[in-house]
Amino acid sequence: MFSRDLVASAESLLSLYRQAGLRLATAESCTGGLVAALLTEVPGSSDVVERGFVTYSNEAKMEMLGVSQETLAAQGAVSRETAEEMALGAQSRSRAEVAVSITGIAGPGGATATKPVGLVHLATARQGRVVQAVHEVYPGDRGAVRLAALRQALSLLHEAAR
Repeated sequence: MFSRDLVASAESLLSLYRQAGLRLATAESCTGGLVAALLTEVPGSSDVVERGFVTYSNEAKMEMLGVSQETLAAQGAVSRETAEEMALGAQSRSRAEVAVSITGIAGPGGATATKPVGLVHLATARQGRVVQAVHEVYPGDRGAVRLAALRQALSLLHEAAR
C-alpha cells in the first residue's frame, strides 16, 4: 500500500519510540488518517501507536480534541493555533506521551487569498515540553500535498522522540 521508503521510515520511528518507552497518538484532518494507517502498516505497531483521531470537521475537532470554538472562529481550522490545540487535545485525551496533528488545505478547492491550496499546519505535543508547530505550502495536487504532509509528520514525530 505504501512505498518501501515510507514503511522503512515508519519502522525506524516505531523502533525509536519503543527504545524511548513512548507511545503516540495522531490527530489528522487533511490527511484523513494516513499517518495512523502508515504506522499501523508495520506489524507490532500496537505497542507504540496508542490511538488516532480523524477530525475532518470543525465539530469533530471540538468534540474529540477540545479545539476551542473561539480558535476556530478567529483563526480557522487551518492555522497554527488549531494545529497546536489538536496536538494537545490528542495527547491529553489519550494514553500517549506524544501526539502529532495535521490540518491543511489539500485541494483542489477550499483555498482563500491568505490560505492557498497546499497550506498545511502541523504540531507535536509531548508531555513536559513546549508544543512544536510548523507550516508549509506544498506544491502539487491533493495526493502530493497529503503525501508531503505525511512525510513531515513522520519527521516531527522523530524529533519529538529525542
